[in-house]
Amino acid sequence: MIKLFFFSMLILLFLNGCNSSNTKEDIFQSEGSYVGDNSAVGNIAHQLPGGEHLEGFELKTKEKPYGIILNYNWIEAEKKYKETVIYNATFLFTLVQNADWITFNFDNQRYKVTKEDLQNWYGKRLSEYTSEEELRKLTQKYIEDENKVNELFK
Repeated sequence: MIKLFFFSMLILLFLNGCNSSNTKEDIFQSEGSYVGDNSAVGNIAHQLPGGEHLEGFELKTKEKPYGIILNYNWIEAEKKYKETVIYNATFLFTLVQNADWITFNFDNQRYKVTKEDLQNWYGKRLSEYTSEEELRKLTQKYIEDENKVNELFK
């Protein structure tokens, strides 16, 4: 009986180990993606805040400057939209190397951000960042300052 119990426990531990995978992929695995890579851009966008509300997206690649349009089915406060735009644009511009602009369409609000404007706002080149943690710290620092946030959206 004891052998059967230990054998059962061993099987359960083995099966649990096989099934336990980190469901949240490292977003920086998509670093170096291009606007034309539909699956990479979609994967990144779905991992970012509000990703569960993303209804669809368009990639504008016919002529430069290249851009991304993200369409959300999400009713939130304007402050939350602005924070989401800053955070998501920062990650997308860092990971999608040829993205020049991104338009965020929410149910009742639209924001367009260019890579150049965002980098000027930060005072830093986004290509310098190589990890999710570094980028998260950067965005958090700036998002906490409401005056700074409003400066970007003038």
